[in-house]
Formats: sequence, C-alpha cells, structure tokens
Amino acid sequence: MEWQGRRESDNVEDRRGMGGRGLAIGGGASVLAVIVCLILGVDPRVVFQGNQPGNVSYERPTQSPQEQDQLKKFVSVVLADTEDVWNDQFRKMGKTYVEPKLVLFTGRVQSACGLASDAAGPFYCPGDSHVYIDLSFYEDLKNRFRAPGDFAQAYVIAHEVGHHVQKLLGVSEQVHSQKSRVSPTEYNHLSVRLELQADFLAGVWAHHAQKTKHILQPGDLEEALRAANAIGDDRLQRQSRGYVVPDSFTHGTSSQRARWFRLGFETGNVKLMEELFKRPYSDL
Repeated sequence: MEWQGRRESDNVEDRRGMGGRGLAIGGGASVLAVIVCLILGVDPRVVFQGNQPGNVSYERPTQSPQEQDQLKKFVSVVLADTEDVWNDQFRKMGKTYVEPKLVLFTGRVQSACGLASDAAGPFYCPGDSHVYIDLSFYEDLKNRFRAPGDFAQAYVIAHEVGHHVQKLLGVSEQVHSQKSRVSPTEYNHLSVRLELQADFLAGVWAHHAQKTKHILQPGDLEEALRAANAIGDDRLQRQSRGYVVPDSFTHGTSSQRARWFRLGFETGNVKLMEELFKRPYSDL
C-alpha cells in the first residue's frame, strides 16, 4: 500500500503508556472474537472460560519503539484517507461528515463505552465517536490470524470508521433500538447486517481512495480479503469452541465479510449499503 509522505490526520490522540497492562482473558481466546463480546456487552471471560477445543497458548511478539512510531504514522495516514473520502461522500449526499477521533493506547483504555483491555482489539465507541486501537494488535493480525500486510491493517481501521459512518447516518441506532423488540436470534441477524455493512463501507473507502490517490499495490486487495476472511464468526467460533453455532453469529461468516467488502470496493456506491437490510438473511 502506498502511504508514505501523505497527509497525517490531526484527529489521532496518543494515550500509549497511560493505561498500564491489560487483563489477560483466556490465554487461547481469539482476540477478535472478544470484539463481539465488547459490542454486545458480554463479559469475554464468560465466553472463553474452561478448556474449550481449539484453545492454544499464544504469546504476542514485542514491537520496538521504532515499529510503534512507524505504525502510528501509518494509522494517521489511513485515518486521513478515510476523512478525505467520507467528507466527499457526505457532501455528495448533502450531509456533513463529523470526523471521528482515533485513540492509540497500550494495555487498557477508558472510553465512553467503559474500560477496555487490549484483548478487545480495535473497536469503535459510539458514545464518544472514537476509534480505539492498541498498535500491538497488528502483531496478532499478522501472526495469530495470518493476515499480514499494510492494507489488511488499513481495512481494520476502515471497518471501525464504517461504524462511525453508520452512527452519523442513524443506521446503528435503528438497529440497537430493536434489541428489546425482537428475539436474541433476530437481533443477532441484525447485528450481522450491521457488521457486514461496515465491511461494505470499508470497501467503499478503498474504492475511492484508490480512485483519487492510487494507494493500492499488487496483492493489497487480497490482503484485505484475507483479513476479512480471518474474522468471520464461523472461523472464530471453530477456533474457540471447536464447533459453529450459526444462530449466535453477530458479525457474519468469513465468506460474507469478504463478499461485502469486495462489493464495496468494486462499486464504491454508498447507496448499496441499504441492500444489507433489504435482502433475506439467507442471501447475505
């Protein structure tokens, strides 16, 4: 991915070193699976307690200060790219894009959504419109989930910014308001649609960033698709439980996530995001 030498966002807040060590949650627990728990307000330790099939120990490699600083610059450039794309897209819709903040932290961090450990991975908090990321997460993405590459890293940020776009457009509030009105299975289906839509919006960002700035290098699209595939509910459940429970899905399968990211990338059409809530669930 071509990113060096381009504008860095002013909306990055560096809290690294301020949070202390995070709590270790289930040594073999899938880091990205914990994101599901965080979004749904479930204690991740409940999900991963016990010796479940597929759990293996994992020790995250240590990044050097130079690697961390390079990643900070990279994240700042990607965030700036999302700002440029979404400011333009919202302007075309006759709306104003309110840029989110991105918080860098180590160990754990306090947000409007509560105290989060680095085990939660990157997340978006609608309460303060901030994206949070511990840069050491990228070691997990590369080594544990075998999804290396800078464009895979950019996809992660673009997905979380996609949740911010959903908040600004009122989509996420519409979904969350249904929680007490529908069954748990139906609400999980709505959650899947919301997550796939964020993947789609990440693809829309990539489409327009490539069109205006020519950011892609050979193999970059495959990196993003590999990352999307790595965090599907079916794959995460199989890793943590040893089996899959489709009715409990909240983020979508690996193939669904990759499919909707690709659709966003190929079309760049924001209006198609509405398709996620029009199609039968079985056709996603």
